[in-house]
Amino acid sequence: MRRRNFGFLSFLKGIFFLGVSEEVQSSSLDSSAISNSSIPLIKIPLIEQKNQQHRMRSQINSNMMSSGVMVARTYIYDWLILMVIVVIGPLLHLIHPFYHFVGKDMMTNLKYPLKSNTVPFWAVPTYSLLLPMGIFVVLYLRRRDIYDLHHALLGLLYSASVTAVITNAIKLAVGRPRPDFFWRCFPDGKDVYDQLGNVICHGKRSVIDEGHKSFPSGHTSWSFAGLAFLSLYLAGKIKAFDRKGHVAKLCIIFLPLLVASLVGISRVDDYRHHWQDVFAGGLLGITVAGLCYLQFFPPPYHTQGWRPYAYFEELELCRNAQATNVADVPDAQATETQSESRLDEQSGIRRMGLTLSPTPDQSPRDMESGGR
Repeated sequence: MRRRNFGFLSFLKGIFFLGVSEEVQSSSLDSSAISNSSIPLIKIPLIEQKNQQHRMRSQINSNMMSSGVMVARTYIYDWLILMVIVVIGPLLHLIHPFYHFVGKDMMTNLKYPLKSNTVPFWAVPTYSLLLPMGIFVVLYLRRRDIYDLHHALLGLLYSASVTAVITNAIKLAVGRPRPDFFWRCFPDGKDVYDQLGNVICHGKRSVIDEGHKSFPSGHTSWSFAGLAFLSLYLAGKIKAFDRKGHVAKLCIIFLPLLVASLVGISRVDDYRHHWQDVFAGGLLGITVAGLCYLQFFPPPYHTQGWRPYAYFEELELCRNAQATNVADVPDAQATETQSESRLDEQSGIRRMGLTLSPTPDQSPRDMESGGR
């Protein structure tokens, strides 16, 4: 009895698997028939448009990845001028500042203690240049956009270099004394004045020269030159002003500005600058950073603010090339059909000539009679 049940079950299983295999074969045959049939594929316009945009973007990215040498050649003069500006900056430190008149009654606001810097000078290029450069490189490794990386680096370096030159030039021209000028001029605390009431300093010459470089604040201007540029760059990349109400994006772009502001406040706390110096330095850094950023990128509130101008120029060139290719296809098809029709006409004429031509055994009269 068990053997019979086992045989019956195996029989049912065999029938089941046979039916399944037949269904699979029929479905495969149907699919192959459908794929091999002459039924035209349905093209959805939205999908075709997205595929076209994807192909265009991939083409632009490939062009940008392979055009690094071209970018360097295009902006070679900008890099040369940048090198000149970088050289001018240290040379300005060799010039003595203007010695502003400092009377005895002015010393009330210039007797603050001589303190060390809360933010050392070497830290300024670290957070205002190296930090933004690291962010630029990380985004480049993700998107592989050589124009974006090049323009960001060039704009940042121009922002910092131009700000440094302008700041040092104004410092030398104004010669405003720092809040701790008294102790720079009189290290022993004994003040001496001439007949006109001006100070006669007997401190170290280099320390006195630095005491006449209060306006504007170099730490503040350079901090805002680098970090404000970074803030604009991030605002464009994350589309902070896309009118979708994501206020959390503002926290990202405000963070670099907050760091630069704290650096400026530290200069007042260290009695190295007056508040007017810090305000002027911050305004100078933001202005130069904005101008340098707009040379390469659209404004952050613009719909195209997430990529440099060069990207959209490449996009326009690809669109024009694609439109030209599409316009050339009908012309090529028309010429091909014309050539095919001409070949058909020529072949027909040749066939008619072959049928009407007499054979060696047949005379023209026979052909005429045969034709009749």
